[in-house]
Amino acid sequence: MPEGTDSRHTAIHREIAAALAGLVPTDPTIPPHPYLRRHLAEHAAEGHVLDDEHVPPALLAWETSSEVRRLLTTDDDRSGTRQWLKAWAMLEPFARHADPVSRLTSLQLSHHAAASPPRAGAEPVMTPQTFNASPVTPLWSHYASPVPAWTATSSEVTSLATVEDANGEATAIAAGDKAGTLRILRRDGSLAHAPIDVHRGAISHLMPLRGGLIITAGTDGCVAAVDAVHGQLIRKVILCRERTWVSSLTAFQPSGHLPLLLAAFSDGHIQAFDPGRFQAHTIALPQLEDSSAITCGVQMPDGHACLLFTQRETVNCFDGRTASLHSRHPSRVRALLPMPQAGQYAVADEDGNVSLYDLTATSVDAAPLGTARHAAPVTTLQVTSLDQRPVLVSASGDGTLRLWEIPTLKPIEGALPAHAAPVTAMTCLDDDIHHRLLTAGADRIVRSWSVDRQTFGQAPKAWNHITASALSPAPEHLLAAARASRIVVRDLVTNRHRTLLKGRRVTALAWPRRQGRLVLAAALADNSIVCADLETKQQTGPVLRGHFLPINALVALSAVQGELLASGSADGRICVWDLRTGRMLEEFGHHKLSVRCLATHRSAGKTLLASGGSDGALRVWDVDGLTQYGRTIRCDQDIINDLAFVPWHDGRLLIASVGQNSTLKLWDMETGRTASELTLNDGALGAVTALRLPMERTALAVAGKTSIHLWDATADRHLLRIVTGAPLRTLKTVQEPTGAFSILLASGEAGTMAFRLHHDQL
Repeated sequence: MPEGTDSRHTAIHREIAAALAGLVPTDPTIPPHPYLRRHLAEHAAEGHVLDDEHVPPALLAWETSSEVRRLLTTDDDRSGTRQWLKAWAMLEPFARHADPVSRLTSLQLSHHAAASPPRAGAEPVMTPQTFNASPVTPLWSHYASPVPAWTATSSEVTSLATVEDANGEATAIAAGDKAGTLRILRRDGSLAHAPIDVHRGAISHLMPLRGGLIITAGTDGCVAAVDAVHGQLIRKVILCRERTWVSSLTAFQPSGHLPLLLAAFSDGHIQAFDPGRFQAHTIALPQLEDSSAITCGVQMPDGHACLLFTQRETVNCFDGRTASLHSRHPSRVRALLPMPQAGQYAVADEDGNVSLYDLTATSVDAAPLGTARHAAPVTTLQVTSLDQRPVLVSASGDGTLRLWEIPTLKPIEGALPAHAAPVTAMTCLDDDIHHRLLTAGADRIVRSWSVDRQTFGQAPKAWNHITASALSPAPEHLLAAARASRIVVRDLVTNRHRTLLKGRRVTALAWPRRQGRLVLAAALADNSIVCADLETKQQTGPVLRGHFLPINALVALSAVQGELLASGSADGRICVWDLRTGRMLEEFGHHKLSVRCLATHRSAGKTLLASGGSDGALRVWDVDGLTQYGRTIRCDQDIINDLAFVPWHDGRLLIASVGQNSTLKLWDMETGRTASELTLNDGALGAVTALRLPMERTALAVAGKTSIHLWDATADRHLLRIVTGAPLRTLKTVQEPTGAFSILLASGEAGTMAFRLHHDQL
């Protein structure tokens, strides 16, 4: 297109974007015209005015193109302000099914987090009047924005592969998940076809073939074939061995034979089949002794192929007649990969070791060509390209990626913090300038990384790892958060802060009273508990000792014995302490495993304490009588992560529990039966807290993997979803005496936020 025509094209789109922006209602509760929701951002990008003025924040609550993050990535024009667009791009993959008010609220808090705490001398960012419709008011945030996701899925992605056309050009990405569903995704992360249900278990392996064919293998012991170009299942069952799983799927071309695919099963059997007619072939193959054996074919310098297979800590070579041991490793081998250089392979184990070997060195004791080390078990290996040279990339259980030179395995730059959970799969995608690496994590997120020195040379993301947090009772509004071996206490009204107990690692916090004075109780790494005076910033009162494993939870109690403190520990015990004397009044050791959470309630002159833990059991204790109250409840939620007492509309007192299986359950303490249940489909639920709303309603705030969910338990209806993009481990609420609003504290691996929740807008 001639330069003048291109300039005119840009100017037209700029004019369209400006005109359409003026049509966006200032009131975000009024839905914009569908054309604006779908196309305004694209017009702005085409006109090189993709900014907050031409795509107003009020539109983002309704935006339906799901392309803002892609447009920001591809548009190089940096003119204009993009604070709101960037905040939305962080949340976009997680907020696809959220309602407009939830999107508006999530955007408001995300933008506040990105602008907080403000730099010294910088003007605070004012929230536009657009957000008056939001039911929250941000108070404080020290929360890292989530890394933009290439795509987010409802189930953990367990395998990735690049789809290639007949010319070997990458056209799409195939992603298999834990539920046996295969998704074909375009290069921008959007779905190319409807998801395909292929296996009855997780899709553990994907083998791409030219022409858009994908061979899949799963934990159901079956192998299938999918046409990724048209999104169709071609062959439901190529091979299947009942009561087994496929441990490996690899391409192999034995001497004098056409290329074959090999499927290794957990019963030790390897079956060969051709990728054309999917017919089984009988060839000489080794018998495996490891149910999780990995295989891969390596082309030797003389042209013949060798089949590598693992037997726990060893790598063995099968030359078509006999098998021989080639290398030993410190622990079980987790990944095996052929190198571009003939006769070489890379191997990684559960101790985090990565090694590169040459098969032409026939001695078992032959030294590797290079060695490297991860800080966590290596989960997968991949060859990619950097500066037009092949490099090895390894992913590990701590969510990091590392680049290594071939064959020396010298590190290239540093560790890239790619995921907040173990990396489960990787694949490569050629780009115009740099190769791209797609990684999937157990956090149900797939991310796209440019393979360059800038990306891998960046400092680790400043995740504000919060080890404990607590919110004081009204009206002080004191927020305490422990991180980096110190506690910071912030007054949410005056915004002043102070630091306590420097150099002490903290595992739990609570706000009890000692002799009528508010103090901060902190559980320390040495399994003791100390209290700190806010005025003197010094430790006060006796040290509480009695636990022999880390303390996971603290809660303040008001009982007939006075002001008390309860602690729950990984040693399976709950201890009740008299803060004045430092004496342990009672210990309850009924939990078989770790106690993970505590909750308390006082009414009608009775103080109750609830505990939940890794044994999946919920117990209630009468603190006044120092005995168990009622029966033990088996929650059937795997690990219990948090509890909350819930005053019910009929006068009963229920208990809410959240667990690893993504469910929230309400329990009747008297009968031990379920009163209500809610499944949120947001991964393991990490925290729950209750609040009272007008008209005698009770609401529950629940933290999942990506969002805070507000649920009206009385009316059994959804109220609000606040997208955070990262898991939370703490939710605490303090209600104002007037009942007009509550202050909600949310903290997790990405930091802490506190905001006012207005009841009349829910």
